[in-house]
Amino acid sequence: MVKFSLLLLEPGEYYFEDYIASISITKNDTWLNGRLKVCSLSLVFDPKDYHKPILKIPFTQCGSITKSSDEDSNILNIICKQYIEMLDHNVLEPYKFINELSLFRIDLKYARVEDCLSLILQLHRASSLQTAEHRHMAAAIAYGRQTLIKFDPTWLELGENIIMEEVGQKITPLSINSGRIVLTSLHVYFQPFNNNEVTLYLKIELSEIKRIIKRRFLLQQVITGLEFEYDLNSQLYLTFKNTEIRDNLYDNLLNQSKLKMEKHERCIMTLKWQNGALSNYDYLLYLNSLADRTVNDLTQYPVFPWVVADYTSSTLDLSNSNTFRDLTKPIGALNPERLLKLQDRYNEMNEPKFLYGSHYSTPGFVLFYLVRKYPQYMLCLQNGRFDHPDRMFNSISDAWRNVLNNMSDFKELVPEFYDTDQCGDFLSNKFAIDFGVRHDGRKVGDVELPQWASSPVDFISKLRQALESDYVSNNLHHWIDLIFGFKQNGTEAIKANNVFYYLCYEGAVDLNNVRDWNQRHALEVQIMEFGQIPKQIFEKPHPPRTCSLVKDFQQFGLLPNIEQYWNWNNLSILKLFTTTIHRDTATSVKISEDMQTVWSVGHDAMLKVHCISTQKQIRNVVVQGFPVKFNDIILPSIYTSTALIATMHGSLIVYDIDCCRITDDFRAHEDSISCLAWSKNGFLITGSSDCTVRIWKTPQAPWTKIELITSLKAELEHENKVTSLALSMDNKLLATGTDVGEIFLWSFLDYSFIQQIPGHSDSVNKLSFSRDCSKLLSCSDDCCFKVFDSNSGLELYTNTLKCPLKTLAWDGYHVFVGGEDGNMYLWDLEKFELIKKVLTHSGGLLNIDVSNDGSMIATTGKDRYVYVWKTSFDT
Repeated sequence: MVKFSLLLLEPGEYYFEDYIASISITKNDTWLNGRLKVCSLSLVFDPKDYHKPILKIPFTQCGSITKSSDEDSNILNIICKQYIEMLDHNVLEPYKFINELSLFRIDLKYARVEDCLSLILQLHRASSLQTAEHRHMAAAIAYGRQTLIKFDPTWLELGENIIMEEVGQKITPLSINSGRIVLTSLHVYFQPFNNNEVTLYLKIELSEIKRIIKRRFLLQQVITGLEFEYDLNSQLYLTFKNTEIRDNLYDNLLNQSKLKMEKHERCIMTLKWQNGALSNYDYLLYLNSLADRTVNDLTQYPVFPWVVADYTSSTLDLSNSNTFRDLTKPIGALNPERLLKLQDRYNEMNEPKFLYGSHYSTPGFVLFYLVRKYPQYMLCLQNGRFDHPDRMFNSISDAWRNVLNNMSDFKELVPEFYDTDQCGDFLSNKFAIDFGVRHDGRKVGDVELPQWASSPVDFISKLRQALESDYVSNNLHHWIDLIFGFKQNGTEAIKANNVFYYLCYEGAVDLNNVRDWNQRHALEVQIMEFGQIPKQIFEKPHPPRTCSLVKDFQQFGLLPNIEQYWNWNNLSILKLFTTTIHRDTATSVKISEDMQTVWSVGHDAMLKVHCISTQKQIRNVVVQGFPVKFNDIILPSIYTSTALIATMHGSLIVYDIDCCRITDDFRAHEDSISCLAWSKNGFLITGSSDCTVRIWKTPQAPWTKIELITSLKAELEHENKVTSLALSMDNKLLATGTDVGEIFLWSFLDYSFIQQIPGHSDSVNKLSFSRDCSKLLSCSDDCCFKVFDSNSGLELYTNTLKCPLKTLAWDGYHVFVGGEDGNMYLWDLEKFELIKKVLTHSGGLLNIDVSNDGSMIATTGKDRYVYVWKTSFDT
């Protein structure tokens, strides 16, 4: 059995060589067999007898290191004034520092003293250097030795080819191990330069890799890494000398045919979380990963929020909002009295100012919570010692009280508090470690739980329930803004009382421009100790969770019962005619509210109405006596059998199908009317190639001729041609799109401009709000369709197809996208996965309309046909 670990070394210490040897100390003259480890800061002897302690001899404590004067001996003599005993009887306990002058004699069994003495003496001399200079020298020694170690090609399988080979480092909590990284056509190999790993090399099959993530290290993009997720949630975190090496390996990996990774696009994950398809716990894990937080790096460990604020009641009431912490504020701002004191100190500071001199996540804070599970990490971090018993994590309620009141404690939590798979094992002193005795005489044992938790398992289960509760789901986006989003830094951070010490922020200092090695080392230590702000993911407010779209739509009467829904996998077509319906391109189609008729217009200046049940044409009208192309049609519900038709010469035609006459015809724009929308409170919105959107107040039913001067309520000016518009179902938001890809949001309450949101690189052909008004969908000639959060304008999802996209529609469950290739693409609204692709028209598909109950859709296209599509009804 092997006791030695890199965690027994100083952080950043190199492990160079390993020799079979025996050792004796003058005071007892007993020889112990074992292995001698030559490291950059110490010599470590790992005895074969498992019950004996590991001995560590720091070079700084050595007076002399010589070969024995006995001519025939192969013994190394070391005189030191201090040595360290670790893992005596293999028990995890504070290290014993033996402060006495001692002579160690080390007998090398299969190596000559002369072969290792020069390296040991070189390291001994280097120990007198300042820390940064010593590290630089040790790195140079390591590099020289590493170049001599080659990858063994006999490890390759038959037909396996080496793609690239680099030197890098494997990162695990508090330890770094250098090695050779090899990419082949079948595997990724890590070959350590020492024998500290369990096997000679680590081999990962490319086909098992689920995910590859680019990482930063110590707030630097120059010291960069790749983290692999593979097999059964196994991880490998590798760092490289520079970004170029990392990116070269990454690109070569993606080019390998055996690599079949899972897709985790940010926009899809955010949508899944919004729609209730992804839990709060899993979404926070994902965001942490995206922000360079990983369990392999304690300086950037995943951060989770405190969500429960009640640790004194006998029962946990998750229906009471007072049970929860205010997620709109950082921990430091939860106590108004403490915040006032912090603000007073902040106002008196010189630049760079900060509210909080302590962070919400540092290696020390992570191990504060996890010391019972990973005591070896704490011993490594604190030079062989545990924390004072009274400062340890002894009680949940005490920890919460401290982060509310202490002027230097702003800790958030770690994922283990919500991980039901691990059952709260970090709360129990399962290794029976002696952490000491508190001031009241009590030994430090298991963490004291609140009254409402009967056991660690019960505690974690209830915290997880709290994390997934409606209250947290409805407010978690505020905390995301603080930790990962737009309130993380800058002016918004100041407004939110969320300002930390400047070294916590990425880009605050460029370590690569710091030429003084001692200054650079000091900065690195400060970065590690102060904690690191996660990489910023969102620059706009994070959208709130809408939970299940289906559930919400049903609640507001927007969809049929969840037990019954339309199965578009069983799509069937109903062709209205076997010959051409329109004489020219059919541009727009609408299904009537009663779902009895379908109305269409086209560039042939004709309005056609068909009965869906009989498949018969019931009206075929040449609306005007001279040819004019029609672009769009709407059927306002307040006007019986009345259609509003947009024309290419700027006129709006109001046609009464029952009376077979034009009710009104007025010049609404100076150029072609490209799009129409209708509000339920009697407003008509028209968009035009004259770069304006106009909003008209229409007359009460029946329609009477419109008075242009009094009816025009607003004109929204654009710099480019307006090609599309959409009005939200609550009549509060208006979206407009232009022929150059711009998308604008306006208030429909006062017609004021709200914001321009990231649009497209080509004409926006269609815009549509979701039925709950929380999302805006767009499609464009740039072949993309996108989903935006309608409140913040944040882009939630984008997908690029192989052709320009001309139209789209929602039915509450699905998104229907029409392409210039004639295909209709059906996408799942919650998972945003392609369900079906159907060829609908031989030319481009130009318009889609969905019936009120979602049971059928109508399409028009360049081939001049109008089709109605029906589906089966699942129960």
